[in-house]
Amino acid sequence: MELTDAERDYLREQPLARIATVSPDGQPDASPVGFRFDGHDLWVMGRDITRTYKYKNVKAGNDKVAIVIDDLASRDPWRPRLLKFFGRAEIVERDGMPWLRIIPERKWSFGIG
Repeated sequence: MELTDAERDYLREQPLARIATVSPDGQPDASPVGFRFDGHDLWVMGRDITRTYKYKNVKAGNDKVAIVIDDLASRDPWRPRLLKFFGRAEIVERDGMPWLRIIPERKWSFGIG
């Protein structure tokens, strides 16, 4: 999936995202997360990640995720910016710890670039 230079820059500037996963019984869960962007995928890790719903939902086989990165460039005038991805997540051992690798498949952006 292609990103514009402005979208790549935006991802590198933002410290937080919101990730949505779904439990085996269909219950949605959305959580704020820190993330890293490697130029293609987004990586999510956190304290005690193995105890979180997002981790347990992916581990249970529900790998479909949505992740939103957003902020306000200005309040007056009102200028929201956002980048939303739909994709898949997988659990990957990295640096001796479990991470969620988010593999974007589709995107939607607003107010960036």
